[in-house]
Amino acid sequence: MKKFLLLFVSLVSLLNLSVDLNANAKQKICMVLDRGGKDDKSFNESAVRGFQKAMENLDISSESKFLEIHSDAQIQHYLRNFSLDPACSLIITIGFNPSSYVKSFAEKYANKKYLTIDHKALSSKKNIRSALFREDEGAYLMGSIAAIKSKSKKIGMVGGMEIPMMSRFALAYEAGAKHISSKIHVAKSIIGTTPDAWNNPAKAKEIALAQISQGVDVIFQVAGPSGMGVFDAIKQAKEKNPTQTYFAIGVDSNQNAIAPKIILTSMEKHVDMAVYSSIEDIVNEKFTSDIKEYNLRNGGVDWAFDKHNKSLFSAFEIQRINKIRSEIIEGKIKVPDFYTLPKKDQKSI
Repeated sequence: MKKFLLLFVSLVSLLNLSVDLNANAKQKICMVLDRGGKDDKSFNESAVRGFQKAMENLDISSESKFLEIHSDAQIQHYLRNFSLDPACSLIITIGFNPSSYVKSFAEKYANKKYLTIDHKALSSKKNIRSALFREDEGAYLMGSIAAIKSKSKKIGMVGGMEIPMMSRFALAYEAGAKHISSKIHVAKSIIGTTPDAWNNPAKAKEIALAQISQGVDVIFQVAGPSGMGVFDAIKQAKEKNPTQTYFAIGVDSNQNAIAPKIILTSMEKHVDMAVYSSIEDIVNEKFTSDIKEYNLRNGGVDWAFDKHNKSLFSAFEIQRINKIRSEIIEGKIKVPDFYTLPKKDQKSI
């Protein structure tokens, strides 16, 4: 009897130890980046900033990791491995393409939690959070800024892959420009129809130079890593015609420092904010399956104003831009949203 009691106590102690270890186990975060890699100076880089901030400030596992991809097959491979890994507490996909694969995995692995960035993924298992950004609000502001600074009254936009999001950018960008002047001309071009469009700076430069040859003097690049080609085109145009004024507008991250005097401003999408806050919710056991919207009001979208572009704007222009920003937030300016248009009116750029 005594031996039995000792054995029983030992088993209970081991069980309690196991429970304590599981309770104290740190959360492992597993993230899949979009094409372009962690150093794209754009969308992925912003996500990595949020991830690294979480590593530094939150009590998460040192085994947490993010992976770069080069093909759709890799996306599915990594998502499968992460879904099968018992330690992965939160699986994050960055960008429309990687996130489009999440729903099928979420349905199959109901015990896993997922965060999708830039793609609304709904699962009957209630285990997906989708972080969506009001690109329309940001693009409207960029269109207004471009129109304010344009000398030729001809501005352009170079988009990456032909997806509905690009049409959302284009519609709002043009509306923002027309808010400043109904006579302004807006040239809009797309690089391609496959994910490779995000990694083709040569094509982006070719398109940008073609727009410049037609009189465009401000170009908004919405093309991920391909956007570097737009910056090169503006630089080339300035070198060829030093008396003319040419500007590019960056996207996703604050890209102002990449080419001061060339990049007028950047439309920031704070992917880092969405990544960090979701990891924080996992750590604090507050993660919910829902849609989180990031906009001008909550700082998820904004225009970049810093030491690198401060000299490019007069006090009056800054006041004018911030007034438009405030009026969008307050609802005084109604920004057209491609996503809410009737199907018959949804036309690709």
